Amino acid sequence: MFQLGDTIVSEEIIENDFVCNLNACKGACCIDGEAGAPLEDKETEILVDIYSKVKPFLRKEGVAAIEEQGAFVKGEDGEWETPLVNKSECAYVIFSDSGIAKCGLEEAYNKGAISWKKPISCHLYPVRVKEYSSLTAVNYHKWQICDPACALGDELQVPIYRFVKEALIRKFGEKWYAELEKVAQEHTK
Repeated sequence: MFQLGDTIVSEEIIENDFVCNLNACKGACCIDGEAGAPLEDKETEILVDIYSKVKPFLRKEGVAAIEEQGAFVKGEDGEWETPLVNKSECAYVIFSDSGIAKCGLEEAYNKGAISWKKPISCHLYPVRVKEYSSLTAVNYHKWQICDPACALGDELQVPIYRFVKEALIRKFGEKWYAELEKVAQEHTK
């Protein structure tokens, strides 16, 4: 672990490689698990505000789940998260013609319907961020369904922190990311 400003960062995001391999996993991270995507407090308000613009991009099952449960829910851990369809996939998931799970929020963003890409937890994955009173932990979340992404990242030699560069900058800023790159260069010497 090393400290950058008010963050504590795991070396694993420098030492491990990762590139999503949707052809192999089919977007399993959006449909497997027991909870929705973690949400920051401000993201709950965004989801409510953009729902009418996102709704046309969603599946009927997702719309039904959101209209029954709300645009966000409180998880068993007491934290905000996206609602689920049948206690399985995220309510905001859509599927490509080839059966790959994709984000309906990101689809709406890509089509210009909204200006917010998706929850930061999804954008950062496989990096997970945990806020504490005075520090923020930045860790690698290893999940066996992502083994194909680790293999592809290794083949392409893309460390996690580079794979999620845009998301890390979105969360922590350009200056923070530049410092992370300096640490990574020193760490890998």
